[in-house]
Amino acid sequence: MLVNRVLNSVIAGFVAVLIGFASTIALIYQTVINLGGDANLAASWLLVLGLSLGITSIGLSFFYRIPILIAWSTPGAALLISNAQGVSINEAIAGFMFSAVLILLCGVTGWFEKLMNKIPFQLATAMLGGVLVNFGIGVFNHMNEAPFLIFSMFMVYLVSKRFFPKYSMIFVLAVGVLVAWQTGLILPTNTQFTVAEFSYTAPELSLEGILSVGIPLFIVTMAAQNLPGIAVLKAHGYKAPVSATLTVTGATNLVTAPFGGYALNLAAITAAICMTEEIDKDPQKRYWAAMAGGVFYILMGFFSGYLIGVFSTFPSALIFALAGIALFTTISNSIQQSLSDTKYVEASMITFLVTASDLMMLGISSVLWGLIAGILTLFIMKKRE
Repeated sequence: MLVNRVLNSVIAGFVAVLIGFASTIALIYQTVINLGGDANLAASWLLVLGLSLGITSIGLSFFYRIPILIAWSTPGAALLISNAQGVSINEAIAGFMFSAVLILLCGVTGWFEKLMNKIPFQLATAMLGGVLVNFGIGVFNHMNEAPFLIFSMFMVYLVSKRFFPKYSMIFVLAVGVLVAWQTGLILPTNTQFTVAEFSYTAPELSLEGILSVGIPLFIVTMAAQNLPGIAVLKAHGYKAPVSATLTVTGATNLVTAPFGGYALNLAAITAAICMTEEIDKDPQKRYWAAMAGGVFYILMGFFSGYLIGVFSTFPSALIFALAGIALFTTISNSIQQSLSDTKYVEASMITFLVTASDLMMLGISSVLWGLIAGILTLFIMKKRE
């Protein structure tokens, strides 16, 4: 029914954006503070990010009729907190623009898409499983922190999945917020209602900004965000318009960088929430969920000043449990697909394990190392055969 389709799309889009905003606002806020900014500048960054993500998500999803959800780079924000020490905010802005130019070049030339077409589907889904599995495990890790809250959400998920599978996540969200409120985990806030404003920061090109911010941000965004984002689309049977998406996100990133649009990329974890069967049995109709997510991005961008205060009252256990539970189906599908061909089982297993690990070497995250390890395993095993 049309009503069910609309409702499921709105719910999925809202949950995806809620998780993305609530789990990363602290990182962006801390990045701005470390660079010498304040809360108003942080609100400006979230405003331009919300508008950028919303417009690109709606535009790309509608044009290609597939659920393309754009996100900011979460590992990129974490990278900036540690790597941008000693770099001025103007130099950091120039670094954002340098990274955006590199992403734009990848899209225009098609280099990245050609590389992705040579990577076996099984390794890509194994990498996706490795990225997501820690979110699934995190549901039960947070049970130590808030046992009653997590147990309630988990049981509601099982029961609603059995009897009302299309509405399982809204039940989980509603019960999670209710239990957190009743047990005192959500504290009252005196945050006043405000609308964020744009704040321009002039870029200042420097070698230190390029080496400390620009190049690392580009590598992390491509390896830890765009690569899993493409894998999510392929894992759900969609032909990813890689080059076109990189061109759009790179160009948008370049224009919005002086206002705080530090890195735009394909969403992976939150995008998966918009691609499940619970939204619509027809995969060609699920793009409405990503478009709904785009609308919520825009709304949250406008009210980011107020939301910074509101989201800070949500317990981390609630946010991470919501993310993990929403991804149970995608995790199981990724693992199943990665082991679907006996020729790739060992390479897929290595890819999965390395990606899921805490490996960080030469400034490169485990996501890229996992894919490298899987390709190396596949190459050596083929040579042996």
